[in-house]
Amino acid sequence: MTAIKHALQRDIFTPNDERLLSIVNVCKAGKKKKNCFLCATVTTERPVQVKVVKVKKSDKGDFYKRQIAWALRDLAVVDAKDAIKENPEFDLHFEKIYKWVASSTAEKNAFISCIWKLNQRYLRKKIDFVNVSSQLLEESVPSGENQSVTGGDEEAVDEYQELNAREEQDIEIMMEGCECAISNAEAFAEKLSRELQVLDGANIQSIMASEKQVNILMQLLDEALKEVDQIELKLSSYEEMLQSVKEQMDQISESNHLIHLSNTNNVKLLSEIEFLVNHMDLAKGHIKALQEGDLASSRGIEACTNAADALLQCMNVALRPGHDILLAVKQQQQRFSDLREHFARRLASHLNNVFVQQGHDQSSTLAQHSVELTLPNHHPFHRDLLRYAKLMEWLKSTDYGKYEGLTKNYMDYLSRLYEREIKDFFEVAKIKMTGTTKESKKFGLHGSSGKLTGSTSSLNKLSVQSSGNRRSQSSSLLDMGNMSASDLDVADRTKFDKIFEQVLSELEPLCLAEQDFISKFFKLQQHQNMSSASMTEADDVDGGSLTRQHSSGTLLPVSSEKDMIRQMMIKIFRCIEPELNNLIALGDKIDSFNSLYMLVKMSHHVWTAQNVDPASFLSTTLGNVLVTVKRNFDKCISNQIRQMEEVKISKKSKVGILPFVAEFEEFAGLAESIFKNAERRGDLDKAYTKLIRGVFVNVEKVANESQKTPRDVVMMENFHHIFATLSRLKISCLEAEKKEAKQKYTDHLQSYVISSLGQPLEKLNHFFEGVEARVAQGIREEEVSYQLAFNKQELRKVIKEYPGKEVKKGLDNLYKKVDKHLCEEENLLQVVWHSMQDEFIRQYKHFEGLIARCYPGSGVTMEFTIQDILDYCSSIAQSH
Repeated sequence: MTAIKHALQRDIFTPNDERLLSIVNVCKAGKKKKNCFLCATVTTERPVQVKVVKVKKSDKGDFYKRQIAWALRDLAVVDAKDAIKENPEFDLHFEKIYKWVASSTAEKNAFISCIWKLNQRYLRKKIDFVNVSSQLLEESVPSGENQSVTGGDEEAVDEYQELNAREEQDIEIMMEGCECAISNAEAFAEKLSRELQVLDGANIQSIMASEKQVNILMQLLDEALKEVDQIELKLSSYEEMLQSVKEQMDQISESNHLIHLSNTNNVKLLSEIEFLVNHMDLAKGHIKALQEGDLASSRGIEACTNAADALLQCMNVALRPGHDILLAVKQQQQRFSDLREHFARRLASHLNNVFVQQGHDQSSTLAQHSVELTLPNHHPFHRDLLRYAKLMEWLKSTDYGKYEGLTKNYMDYLSRLYEREIKDFFEVAKIKMTGTTKESKKFGLHGSSGKLTGSTSSLNKLSVQSSGNRRSQSSSLLDMGNMSASDLDVADRTKFDKIFEQVLSELEPLCLAEQDFISKFFKLQQHQNMSSASMTEADDVDGGSLTRQHSSGTLLPVSSEKDMIRQMMIKIFRCIEPELNNLIALGDKIDSFNSLYMLVKMSHHVWTAQNVDPASFLSTTLGNVLVTVKRNFDKCISNQIRQMEEVKISKKSKVGILPFVAEFEEFAGLAESIFKNAERRGDLDKAYTKLIRGVFVNVEKVANESQKTPRDVVMMENFHHIFATLSRLKISCLEAEKKEAKQKYTDHLQSYVISSLGQPLEKLNHFFEGVEARVAQGIREEEVSYQLAFNKQELRKVIKEYPGKEVKKGLDNLYKKVDKHLCEEENLLQVVWHSMQDEFIRQYKHFEGLIARCYPGSGVTMEFTIQDILDYCSSIAQSH
């Protein structure tokens, strides 16, 4: 170690003007042993700085390098770990704690001793030395001696010791008293020596003079010791006297502790007894109410409800640890359980009797409602049963098996009752739709089945009888093997609409009232989920079961109380959906236009039900029925289009307004009145689009096939009718089709006028066509009269062939021809005749223009004027 110390001093510290005082070979605690050296150093220059330096061998191992240095003043604690046993570990607390393990305990102790001495000599702030043996720490470091810091090291810490301020002051005073202190050091030293001798002598005399005083002090100390011995003897006697008192007090204290413990136990026992008595004692009145209480009267129901609540509180009390072991508690619990079982059986039996009695009472009022389109009111029955709602809640929480049994029995009884009421109700609705009771029996509306058992021919006969004076079914666009929709009176359709609305208006409050009653009576609206195990919604509703078989064989209750309400409603009202579908089928057979009424009404009621509860039974059922109604509506539209394509026209009579065009007008007028402010307007707009395209295509198809009536007339009249219909009804989704109909009407009107009018002045037309041909060949207009075939004489000859009388005769024949082509329904004769008049006048003006340009100054004119033409046309129109 000495060689390493000299090497470190030479290579590392001497170049930095530092002196190495102590060294210890260490490694970090808890890590692989990578050795390094901790060195305690001081600087050779003043002021002296003390450091702890970590030195480590280089990776190559041929020299040492300085790694890190800490100022000693930053050291807060030195922890040697153990002051008694030898331990090579120690900690140095700088800004953070460094844990070291020395190669030997001797090196650690020497290093710590050096640190302590440097702290005592150079630092004002003292370092805390923890778990360090007192032998390593000296009391002080002499200031005047050149003492070894390392306690055995030959090198001194420093040859020079700095004077403190007081010492400097004393030396200055002393040197001022001697003038030769600086000029003659030997004289000053001799003087100091003499004074020192004088002081030594004085000290010796003082010591000899104080010997007497020391002897007196020793005598006083001996006397004091004697007094102390006497006091100790007295204290010993007093202690013996108090020993018996102490034993008595200990006995009293132990007795008081036992009394206090006994009192505490008694208080706790009393508290437990009071708890059991207060929480597990059922009043005699409650017991009597549970055993014998009248469940038919309001007062008895209230008493039983209070007693059941009290019993439930007693049974559900949270017992403290150990209570369940007590025999009295077990007996009381068994008594409560017997009371609960007895009352639950009594309550279930009574409610089952109430359900049965309700079915009988309600059946007696069924005949009263059978002649009216109303459903019996169940409010009184619900009101009476709601008195038991709290008892049902009690039964649900205490005996779920009996609660579930009551639920099933209620569904069984009520489903049969509602089935009779609803089927009779729908029977009345069907009778009112089809006519009298005799007719309904004749055509197979038997009992409450609600099914049409009569043949299709019977229904057709019924349709013919109820429709009165009708057109043949072959011309009906909407004929679907039943009545002709276009022949039905508005009163008949209004009657059906009112009946169907009445049916839905009666069903809706019935279902809502029953659902509200179920949720209140069976307490299904309080919590979203029941506390028992969950299950899916795949319950056997038709069989009346609210549970399903689990894979393990156990019965699990319905997971959601909302689902349970819906399942109960499906079971109770399982006949509503098929009855509604049968009624819809009947309405559709009576008149396919009824699907429009049903779609609007059903959509409105579905929308209303979904706003209340989208997942309710009523919303779901009406939604399913709405799908059927929408399907019938689409079928109605498809059949209209199909029958458009199948329309055949007579080859011997005028075409006129096609049946499906008239039927579209009827359909659109009816639909607009029905769908005003309706929720399903989008369905009607889609139907309009399909129908109008079918009408357009089939009008053109019929016009192309027409033999008796010209194609232009068929197109003109029918598209004029369509345009007039769309203009009157103002259907926003058919604005484009309205413009298209108007354009087709205008185009075919012009085409018909031109083709029918033709060339009424035929020879004159041929003559002027020749004139125009010459001009086209390059001959000037004023030179045309010099052509041999087109001179003035030829012109006059042609004009003479068309006197006013001949012109009027030709126009009269034309009018008769147009009258034969056009139908009276559309009343377009005057429109067409006026257009022909305008076209004839245009031709007349054209001829006059050619005469004025090609034969100027000739004086040749037509033998009739424009006014004559107007008079001819007016008189012809009036005469017919």
